[in-house]
Amino acid sequence: MKYVEFGKTGQRVSEMCLGTMMFGDRCDEAESERILSAAVDAGTTFVDTAASYCDGRTEEIVGSIVKGKRDKLFITTKVTKSTDGDWVRQSIDESLARLQMDYVDLYLIHWPREQMHTVEMMATLNDVVTQGKARFVGCSNFPAWLVAHCNAIAQREGWARLVGNQAPFNLIERGIEVEVLPQAVAEGIAITTYRPLLVGILAGKYDPDQPMPEDSRGQTDKRIAVWVEKYADGLRKFNRFAADRGLHPEAPTGHDQPDGRPDQDGPSVHGIGQRSAPQAEHHQRHQPEDAGQPDIGRRARDRIDLGGDGDDGELGADDRDDAGEPQPPERGDAERPR
Repeated sequence: MKYVEFGKTGQRVSEMCLGTMMFGDRCDEAESERILSAAVDAGTTFVDTAASYCDGRTEEIVGSIVKGKRDKLFITTKVTKSTDGDWVRQSIDESLARLQMDYVDLYLIHWPREQMHTVEMMATLNDVVTQGKARFVGCSNFPAWLVAHCNAIAQREGWARLVGNQAPFNLIERGIEVEVLPQAVAEGIAITTYRPLLVGILAGKYDPDQPMPEDSRGQTDKRIAVWVEKYADGLRKFNRFAADRGLHPEAPTGHDQPDGRPDQDGPSVHGIGQRSAPQAEHHQRHQPEDAGQPDIGRRARDRIDLGGDGDDGELGADDRDDAGEPQPPERGDAERPR
């Protein structure tokens, strides 16, 4: 396992982050414990959850199974539904109760909102830090300008700044390459990427020319059929590219790296969600030999046009995120935060 500095926090975290959204959904508590134990045994120290996952049940499961391991882990959770100060305060207390913890390491605003009160939000996040309920605060799915806007408020007022941003990033969803990643490098913002395998599509799990596999997430997640159809030509080329080299797509592309990813401020941490312990063990075994060198996933991206969102400055979320939250409004359509 490789470890990176998390932005400018001075904290080192595992380069792989375990996403827990399936805990309590497709994974019962016993399987969730096996997954987390496999990840920790392989050196994972970074665990991500959210208040919205399974209506809080995921946090309860995480809290139950990390007992005895808490001091070794960097735990992140998120506030959903609203960015208003009263809700942020209520949500952190509820999350800590479910997690059975006195504090989390990182507390994130899950999604930006129209007409959000950024000064009130940042003041409340600062209270969360000064009260010892979170060591750091950050955001998820924020465009670069909004991160800069919020951190300008924090700098002006002497408040805790947003230290990290979480966004989807894979061979198809590449919008963050335009502004979010350059900002991260320039300002020392840690980036945690989620959906690196595009919910299994880039793992060779879904064949554009075959029916949707039974007992797969594609049976319940409507986005998968849409994506498979939309990017069918590129996926055929991608799967053929891997097959011609005797490779399974999942191993090389599950840890896709931004070109020229720096080793200093602004690291990219890759969030991998699991639904079984064997899957967790597979992902841990198939990390790139050298994260600083171009891997097969990047070469595939350079040689194969998957028809993704590389020219789009927005985050690449289609329709709704994994927790059922609406995607951020298109640039220019939302009213400016106040």
